[in-house]
Amino acid sequence: MATDRASVVLGVDIGTTATKVVAFDATGNAHADAAIGYPLDEPRPGEAVQDPDAILRAVRDAVHEVGGRVRADGAHVAGLSFSAAMHTLLAVDDAGRPLTPSITWADTRAAAQAERLRAARGGLELHRRTGTPLHPMAPLSKLVWFRECAPDVVAAAERWVGIKEYVVADLTGAWVTDLSVASATGLLDQASLDWDAEALDLAGVERGRLAELVPPTHTLPLTADAARALDLPTDTPVVVGAADGPLANLGVGAVRPGVAACSIGTSGALRVMVEQPAVDRRGQVFCYALTAERWTVGGAINNGGVVLRWALDALAPDLGEGAEAALLELAARAPAGSGGLLMLPYLLSERAPHWSSLPRGAYVGLTRGHRREHLVRAAIEGVCLQLALVLQSMRDAGSEVREVRATGGFARSPLWRQLLADALDMEVGFPEAREGSSFGAALVGMEALGMVESIDVAAELVHVRETLHPEPDTAAVYRSLLPLFGSLYDALAPAYGELRRLAPELPLEADPSPPDSGGDAAVRR
Repeated sequence: MATDRASVVLGVDIGTTATKVVAFDATGNAHADAAIGYPLDEPRPGEAVQDPDAILRAVRDAVHEVGGRVRADGAHVAGLSFSAAMHTLLAVDDAGRPLTPSITWADTRAAAQAERLRAARGGLELHRRTGTPLHPMAPLSKLVWFRECAPDVVAAAERWVGIKEYVVADLTGAWVTDLSVASATGLLDQASLDWDAEALDLAGVERGRLAELVPPTHTLPLTADAARALDLPTDTPVVVGAADGPLANLGVGAVRPGVAACSIGTSGALRVMVEQPAVDRRGQVFCYALTAERWTVGGAINNGGVVLRWALDALAPDLGEGAEAALLELAARAPAGSGGLLMLPYLLSERAPHWSSLPRGAYVGLTRGHRREHLVRAAIEGVCLQLALVLQSMRDAGSEVREVRATGGFARSPLWRQLLADALDMEVGFPEAREGSSFGAALVGMEALGMVESIDVAAELVHVRETLHPEPDTAAVYRSLLPLFGSLYDALAPAYGELRRLAPELPLEADPSPPDSGGDAAVRR
């Protein structure tokens, strides 16, 4: 803990499951942290929403806790700076109160609208112009859904915002959205750095009903009420900050061209920083801003650690205590390539590189000789091969990737760490543990407040603790399998569509009251 009058910036990361606040000084040292969780509600099929006021309380409480702890230790809170999950959307009335929950990236209600936009003439060009895939996650698709399915909400809405805009407005009284978050809405023309006229027309939203566009370093004062609630001086600056994906690159030091950040938690992502926005010719990557001069190109996948959790529940419920480690030990018994067994790990549908809500998981190549160790290993291999497809798409977009830095819960497993290096066929470095997006937000805040010369300092402040090299024989196996793995999406697309059509007639759970077999009736007779 600090013993002098250190200046710290509180990096506030508004995530999907929790808000994390970490106090960092200009050397990258963390002085205090707090995390406060909240639920992700799924009240109806396809919905994935949150209470915006529960998130606001979590932000206030976590900032209050961390600010109090660092001040008690003699440090000075120089400011707050924000990170937030991308693709959130909520409507507010003329008093700034929510008319809807915060609709998250995981909400799939707009699947039909997204598929229609993607298939329409000009759909690919819209993706390439805005950098945001035409997918249910995107606020553009969600706004089209509201226009078609909830016109009463549209009529009542004074403004459409994301969760970070809602929180910042509560603390400062200003409705602003940073360039980074805006670049992930599907509504921003990346060449002009202004709202895209065609996208606004499709969404049925006037630019005056969106927040004001500002750079991530834009700074605002706290309101008197917010300062009292946070127990901070009224002159404490609030730096608007950026989106969590680009900030995660910053947080692991992947700020220079050619250095990619890979994360595998519940889901996964692979991103590289570039100096000019670019999307590949087939629209298989996203392109989101960090600043006007720095952009991240890459792809997110829905299925990361959730696939391992499914394998544990479905394939090895008998493993008991320490089950994940035991499951990975089981997977290590199978050879690379799992004896010719491939798993498409689309348990939660999928995003990159196909950006479709249609796909479902599948095992392909299953034989009588396969055992559960093959099924488990194939599941983990499927996650890493999906990221290898994303890497291919990034290179197709013209992005050089010569180094990967990886973070996330998967990194606890030696098997999974090595498997990622083998599947990507690249060296993978594992940075010292830190809260990536919180640190990235704090660095943006430090630049805005003049505490560091540039966010480029991230490359020096983040140290790689371990680097793994691909094992030549294993990497060769995955190189041979990757084209086949990549072709299976298109091969199975008709089946995915038919399964979606049949889904209402195919419930997941058995009828709890099966037809009477006649046994009891016979006794009664």
